[in-house]
Amino acid sequence: MANNLRWLYIGRGIRSFSVAFLTVIFPLYLAASGYSAARIGLLLALSGGVTVLLVLAVGILGDRFGRRIMIMGLALFGLVGGLAMGLTSQFWFAVLASGLGGVGKGGGAGSGGSWGAVFPAEQPLVAASVTSDNRTRAFGTLSFVGVMAGAAGSLVAIIPRLLESGGFTLIAGYRLLFLCSMGLSVLMFLSAIPLREERGTPVTAAPSTQAAPPISFRQLVGRLGLTNALNGLGFGFLGPLLTYWFYRRFGVGSAELGVLYTIINLASAFPYLWSANLAARLGVVRTVTVTRALGLLALLSMALAPTYWLAGGLYMLRMIFNSLGMPARQSFTMGVSDDRYRSRLSAYSQVPSGITSMVSPAVGGALMDTILDIPIFGATLFMSLNLVIYYWFFRNIRPPEERRQERLVEQARSPSA
Repeated sequence: MANNLRWLYIGRGIRSFSVAFLTVIFPLYLAASGYSAARIGLLLALSGGVTVLLVLAVGILGDRFGRRIMIMGLALFGLVGGLAMGLTSQFWFAVLASGLGGVGKGGGAGSGGSWGAVFPAEQPLVAASVTSDNRTRAFGTLSFVGVMAGAAGSLVAIIPRLLESGGFTLIAGYRLLFLCSMGLSVLMFLSAIPLREERGTPVTAAPSTQAAPPISFRQLVGRLGLTNALNGLGFGFLGPLLTYWFYRRFGVGSAELGVLYTIINLASAFPYLWSANLAARLGVVRTVTVTRALGLLALLSMALAPTYWLAGGLYMLRMIFNSLGMPARQSFTMGVSDDRYRSRLSAYSQVPSGITSMVSPAVGGALMDTILDIPIFGATLFMSLNLVIYYWFFRNIRPPEERRQERLVEQARSPSA
């Protein structure tokens, strides 16, 4: 277990590098292949259904058979997805490739690859490899590695445009990158082999996490499910359609978007490392609430931006604020849950998000021909509802490290101390 974090960091780096350029080129590849905005939205919605099934499978089977083997299986699916997209843009092949391989999915620039079917396997392994006091910092470091790798991966999105200037077609350049992602899937498979996890008993590195959780499994699943469902509606409007929105609004292509996403990745990397310090001052729930609120203000302002680089700068601010809160949110979920059921919790709470995010790309893609900024407005609306309800549900619930700190403060104040 001692070396798990090292291999988890390596695996996240490989996946984020691949996801970074796939996120940029996938909608552009579909557009170059003759897909309309509505058809792109429909394809992403259907592929989201495949992803939901994968998330459920990883959550249920991960707790029972091991999380390492789930990561290895998903790497093989990524290999198949890259091969399919490298050979054809036929609609149903694209649906299956996107769903099985996570092609075009990853949370966008600055997310560090903190999305997808691998999450229910990866999160519990991270939480099990550290003490509760270091859990938020470990999640922050994991995302930092992912973002830095994603910054390098975003630059790869420039390759199709460079190949076009050399006589190749854009579609040929895109397909070459899909085939390159196959090799990265092989490396991701190999990075999971050294992972170790205890079987038959709760997997944990910290005895203090054996205390009774402050909220029941059913309550936690229900509350996270509702908040994630709203977040999924918002992300479905924004995430899969954002590169297409930039393309339609400002006329930019993969080269310009690759540069922008690289800058955003670099700018949002270091805030992940500061999340633990902010959470220690404000508490994890307040950290999530404050940072997400500031991020939504920056997101809404994008609709008013007159130039590409100003819109890109506002999106960068949004991702910087998200970077400050994301490790705290991940750590909080793992900290207040029973470590025996963490894969299932991660999966069950993600399923509503996966289902709702299937709806909004189709709706957003259809409406973009009438209201171009609908991805911005839809995302802001539903993510704001998510934020309000998240704070209401969890404002009085403390993870183990905060409860322990509160006891120490009470003891220090006690007259008998």
